[in-house]
Amino acid sequence: MSDSGPDGKPMSDIERIARGGTTSDAVLELRGVSRSFKEAGGVLTVLHDIDLSLKAGEVTALVGPSGAGKSTLLHIAGLLEPPSTGEVIFQGEYCSQASEAECTRIRRDGIGFVYQFHHLLPEFSALENVMMPQLISGLSKSEARDRARQLLELVGLENRETHRPAKLSGGEQQRVAIVRSIANVPAVLLADEPTGNLDPQTADEVFKQLRRIISATGIAALIATHNLEIARSMDRIVELRDGTLKSIK
Repeated sequence: MSDSGPDGKPMSDIERIARGGTTSDAVLELRGVSRSFKEAGGVLTVLHDIDLSLKAGEVTALVGPSGAGKSTLLHIAGLLEPPSTGEVIFQGEYCSQASEAECTRIRRDGIGFVYQFHHLLPEFSALENVMMPQLISGLSKSEARDRARQLLELVGLENRETHRPAKLSGGEQQRVAIVRSIANVPAVLLADEPTGNLDPQTADEVFKQLRRIISATGIAALIATHNLEIARSMDRIVELRDGTLKSIK
């Protein structure tokens, strides 16, 4: 097996680790997922009979109008809330009957999250923010530091590792948040409007960095976005409208 990445350059340890755990099969599936909420006037169904499959190395754009339920779908895919009906399957593991402890383990070890706002810890440096999830998962301080430095270098922030979030630009903060989300080498990355709080030029640059990471590591990614130009550059586009999901690319 070649140790070169898609750009022909030698792969870092983080890239080799990630590639070693990927397959061509779906790593996350939603089957017949519906989500309803009780209201004073009855029941509101936000998602209806959703089927979705995410494969390693594939970037899927999730589009749809505001209020369509994109965040709800991401929360269910990330085991942050249960579906009303249907099944979430992560790497062959059926999660509907999983305990909260089991869901926490899967989220910690197998799923990365990126949000519109970076949610970095303000009292810690960029390097420390990326180290944090690794330390929580049990990695040693030296291993976490080495991996965090590799990840920051991957997005061109090797000279900013000692800076706290307040000393970083918006685009730099979001790049730190992105590499923090994959610090534990997850199989799936879920992103909710990751460039929505950035100006168009910065958003384009951050997305290019995100795409490079996904390509290098083979992560399966589902990215909710209102930016149709960014969506068109992804491998696949699915649209959520009136509670149903359909493929448009």
